[in-house]
Amino acid sequence: MNALERILSALGDPAPQGSTGRDGIPCLEIEAKDARRTIARLKSACGFDTNTFVTAIDRFPAEPRFELLWQFRSLVHGDRVRVRARLDAGPEGPRAPSIADLFPGAAYSERECFDMFGIVFEGHAGLKRLLMPEEYDHFPLRKDFPHQGIEPDRLYREWDRRRHEKPAGSAT
Repeated sequence: MNALERILSALGDPAPQGSTGRDGIPCLEIEAKDARRTIARLKSACGFDTNTFVTAIDRFPAEPRFELLWQFRSLVHGDRVRVRARLDAGPEGPRAPSIADLFPGAAYSERECFDMFGIVFEGHAGLKRLLMPEEYDHFPLRKDFPHQGIEPDRLYREWDRRRHEKPAGSAT
């Protein structure tokens, strides 16, 4: 029994669609709404104890536009598995359930996906920008983001100016 068959067997019914990538890593195709349940089962039933990354792909202009990818590793079995789900942008933007409570190390990867792609991870305790200023209204890794940027330096100049201002009431 290969790794994909072993994983699908341990997940039980209803098992997600699965295939093996060119790199030999089993990949499960799931619905975004099923992500927490599937990932929790991967952890409890299959022994995947480490989340190695969470990332996204913008497939613009395709619909659904975004693809979310999680990768896990079982230190005991030496296996890896990749989980992918397509996300509709919807009127409120792309949304997915957070797995940060299941895998605390995923918290920063989810924040990075939020910051760069605008994907909101529901249930994330501290979802805020990680790389860009909080006031920045754009998402730099989206395909429709211009290569030259959008006001690339304005917010950094304002931040730098505020950082160097002396607090009110301080002695000179």
